[in-house]
Amino acid sequence: MAERLTPDICVIGAGSAGLSVAAAAAAFGVPVVLIEKGKMGGDCLNTGCVPSKALLAAAKRAQVLRGSQAFGIPAQNPHIDFKKVHAHVHGVIAAIAPNDSVERFTGLGVRVIQGAARFTDGRTVAVGDIEIVARRFVIATGSRAAIPPIPGLDTARYLTNETIFDLTVCPQHLIVIGGGPIGMEMAQAFRRLGSEVTVLEVAAPLAKDDPECAAIVLAQLEREGVVIRAGVTVTGVANADAKLQVTLTGAADGAEKAETIMGSHLLVAAGRAPNLGDLNLDAAGIKHERNGIVVGKGMKTSNKRVYAIGDVAGALQFTHAANYHAGLVIRNALFRLPVKANNDAIPWVTYTEPELAQVGLTEAEARKRGYTIRVLRWPYHDNDRAQAERETRGHIKVITDNKGRILGATIVGAQAGELITTWTLAINQRLNIRAFTGIVVPYPTLAEIGKRAAIDYFTPSLTSPWVRRIISFLRMFG
Repeated sequence: MAERLTPDICVIGAGSAGLSVAAAAAAFGVPVVLIEKGKMGGDCLNTGCVPSKALLAAAKRAQVLRGSQAFGIPAQNPHIDFKKVHAHVHGVIAAIAPNDSVERFTGLGVRVIQGAARFTDGRTVAVGDIEIVARRFVIATGSRAAIPPIPGLDTARYLTNETIFDLTVCPQHLIVIGGGPIGMEMAQAFRRLGSEVTVLEVAAPLAKDDPECAAIVLAQLEREGVVIRAGVTVTGVANADAKLQVTLTGAADGAEKAETIMGSHLLVAAGRAPNLGDLNLDAAGIKHERNGIVVGKGMKTSNKRVYAIGDVAGALQFTHAANYHAGLVIRNALFRLPVKANNDAIPWVTYTEPELAQVGLTEAEARKRGYTIRVLRWPYHDNDRAQAERETRGHIKVITDNKGRILGATIVGAQAGELITTWTLAINQRLNIRAFTGIVVPYPTLAEIGKRAAIDYFTPSLTSPWVRRIISFLRMFG
């Protein structure tokens, strides 16, 4: 006889989004069932954010040794033991894994079921012989690497983010299909660890970011030896003995030109696809599209009992966005509070060196929405801390409306991912740029760059005849 469970909340997927909902609901004493068919922690822990940042950290250490001469320390070309790099990456995963484990969540009071979930009707999910009838369901099944329909790719030896961190030998020549954040991060990491790297992108690399700031990142990668080919289409992939043969076409001198490049390894980083799998969404009346499950501003699906959050709901596919969605669900499902997702307040970071961070509207997006804007910039090279650490590449770019309300910020440079948090708060609280001119920033820190950009907003008033007349008038009183 099938076991029947009747929790308040049933969460499908134990990645960042699902774990956040389950932990929060359990903390409030709510009965929760959590279903996961793969590894606890999902993509972020096992094949995404955590291993990629660990690999980038190893690559950064190698690059520091190459660039130490400016500090009076002899530069050296480091010997890289890639097996130990692999051990470092997986050691980091292992260190974090207990936080996401079955044991921890069971201890929190969550009933964890390992298996594939399938809707049988609008309020019932089955996992093997277990039937769950819940008041609310939360679909948080995440996403996976999208595999483009390139001839020959299905029989070729290719890597995705799910397999690249299993390598114990550094690729001789890594070809990357896709010039988004994942592709560019891995391109720089493997180049710094000793690979030749070629990136193939059909459009513009880092196309979702401010092009002015993205250009600084791309220029640095090219200086390090990463070959970036934009505006090319991969037309075929084939195994060629121990190597891979990639055929591509691109415009040259006004005509399409075909060519072939050879590599030892191929990484497909051409976007993400939602994990809808065998959920049988139609049985539950849940609308879905190619990009994911259709949700409203409150993250509810077309079935009012069901939420979809994180990557599976499309839109911004970041771990912190998933956690943000989880908070919205908890507020609405447990406390019946009205919620509305605001994607403009969600930052994102490309963890190359220099880092590229964005929150709110870019310059192009602000103009497209009809704002009359001011664009404020301040360079790293005019910052004393940046000079001391020789991290002078990059700048901050702040977009305000004509009254000074902050609409967006892009930072390209050292620690951009840390510095963007202040500007995320500004977007969230709808602050005016004036707020940044009054704060006291520790000296010397990179955070001064943001304050200097804010002060620059008021620079035109220094030459205003009216301001000067007011000052002259006040001088009459001593």
